[in-house]
Amino acid sequence: MIYHKTPRRVLGIETSCDDTGVAIYDDAEGLLGHVLYSQIKTHQEYGGVVPELAARDHIRKVIPLVDAVLKQTGCDPSSINAVAYTCGPGLAGALLAGSAVAKGLAYAWNVPTIGVHHMEGHLLAPMLEERVPAFPFVALLVSGGHTLLAHVKGIGEYRILGQTLDDAVGEAFDKTAKLLGLGYPGGPAIARVAETGDGTRFSFPRPMVDRPGMDFSYSGLKTAALQATQKNDLDAQTVADIACAFQAAAVETLVIKCERALKHTGTDRLVVAGGVGANLHLRDQLQQTTQRRNAEVFFPRLEFCTDNGAMIALAGCKRLHQAQTEFSFEVKPRWSLEDLPPV
Repeated sequence: MIYHKTPRRVLGIETSCDDTGVAIYDDAEGLLGHVLYSQIKTHQEYGGVVPELAARDHIRKVIPLVDAVLKQTGCDPSSINAVAYTCGPGLAGALLAGSAVAKGLAYAWNVPTIGVHHMEGHLLAPMLEERVPAFPFVALLVSGGHTLLAHVKGIGEYRILGQTLDDAVGEAFDKTAKLLGLGYPGGPAIARVAETGDGTRFSFPRPMVDRPGMDFSYSGLKTAALQATQKNDLDAQTVADIACAFQAAAVETLVIKCERALKHTGTDRLVVAGGVGANLHLRDQLQQTTQRRNAEVFFPRLEFCTDNGAMIALAGCKRLHQAQTEFSFEVKPRWSLEDLPPV
């Protein structure tokens, strides 16, 4: 059943992977508050996310975080008009944990729920800032599970221009960091040691830039990094040099494809979102590229690059007209952006 009341204030819950985020967004006042719990310490010893542990941690943390954000914002549950939650894509168990809590709260508070697409949340995250991109724009969504370029004409009007054919760029960072003994998560670890690396010592491929199109591939780059670790003693300087070369190759590939997408679509605005969007080298290179093209680039603040409840609350607020009072726990571990209806 569709909910016809016009709500204003949305509680957002994010549990797609290994971060538990809760936030409250008001369509008139903006973001009122957000809290986040990271499971990094839980998964570090395994070198990556363990789905069952992630789901259990979400179950333990969501309700305390809801209480915390209500206290932080001074909001009473009676002022919440809808509960948004990440419906997909993501880890099935983690998604179900968030869905169950969202449905339970909505039932108790007598409000509807809104199932949000995780990547749409990332795509809209720059709209949490004062400087908001106008439509249309090209979006680069880069994270541990996703690497894609989309042409965005409006909310829900998405056309995929290119995506990874194998590893996501964030996954390649994580796996390369593991090869170098840098731990998890790999992106920040590689970026940190790359600062002291010699970028000329190793030459890694820029996958698929020698052919037309905007698809990505990172398995070959990961293999090149593996071969470098096998052929060299991994002293501190060598680790830094490999990290520097890997980061340079990964970032340059993204930049080249972004430039192609801007030219292909004829747009002069680029939005970058997802955890890898926090990489400062990537930000610097895209700033230079867009400046050279007389284009603009938009990033969310660093805390909103990784998974968070604020982007889910915002996306839910944009889709209030789709709020429902149906309380099944359906989630969508696989879900294309192109399947979303326009707003």
